[in-house]
Order: sequence, then structure tokens, then C-alpha cells
Amino acid sequence: MTQHLAQLNIAQMRASLADPVMAGFVAQIDEMNAAAEASTGFVWRLVMDDNEAGSLSVFGRRHLLLNLSVWTSIDALRDYAYRGVHAGPLRDRQRWFLPMEPPTSVLWWVPKDHRPDGEEGKNRLERLARNGPAAEAFTFGQPFRPPGPQRDAAGSKGQQ
Repeated sequence: MTQHLAQLNIAQMRASLADPVMAGFVAQIDEMNAAAEASTGFVWRLVMDDNEAGSLSVFGRRHLLLNLSVWTSIDALRDYAYRGVHAGPLRDRQRWFLPMEPPTSVLWWVPKDHRPDGEEGKNRLERLARNGPAAEAFTFGQPFRPPGPQRDAAGSKGQQ
């Protein structure tokens, strides 16, 4: 069965998305989402009408930004996350987000047609925090192969 890469990341905002403190970040959200959706390897992302309400229901924390998406490979997600439109806000995140105890992001393999929800992502993040990187919950720094026969080391071309 072909696998895709799911990712969840969370960030504690300094204020609500409606607060002027967050205006510089909010002004970039549509562009970042459009860039993600146009990226090679993008499959799906969770879209919530009110991200803060969704994050509160999953994590029980106010002003928590939750991002959940599915990609064809680690390389595809890495290219989006660390290059192009997303790189600037990522670099400047201290302007809008408070430091959090790691981990704040987690990766895991899902069946090609599976779309994870916030609870699944939260469970994977908690598993990573408890047990460290493993096949069920890992990081860019310590990737794991997708289940089943694969030609490459981490679901990405050319890595061994």
C-alpha cells in the first residue's frame, strides 16, 4: 500500500488571530496556504473555519495554532517548510509565537487515502514526546521509512 506523510505542528500564539499583535502573521496566512497547496507533493490540509476553536477542542489551549497536512514525501514537505514563502514567517516566528516545550511537530506515515484529524495528530505528538522518534511518530531530524517495501530510506528520493 502506498503511504503518504502526515504532519502536525502547533504554535502558541502571543494573542488571538484577531489581535493587532498577530497582524503581520495573519497577513501572510493566505499566501502560505496557497503556496502549500500549489507545492509539488502537497496532498491535503485540514481547514477549520476557526482554527483557534479547533485547537482549543483538540489541545484544550487558547491561542494555539494547529497545522495538519498530508504530503507525498518528506522531501516535498521539507521543500515547502524551509524554502519559499513559508521560510520567512518560520524564521520570524518569535514575533508572533511564544516558546513551547518541544516537540511542537511530528511526522508519521498514513495510507494514501487517509486524512488524519486533530486527535490523531495530538496522539502522535504525545507519543513522540513520551517515546522519542519511532516509526509511529518521528521528526525531520530522525525520519523513518514508510511501512512496506520501499526503495529509499525515508520516503524521499535518493536518501539512504
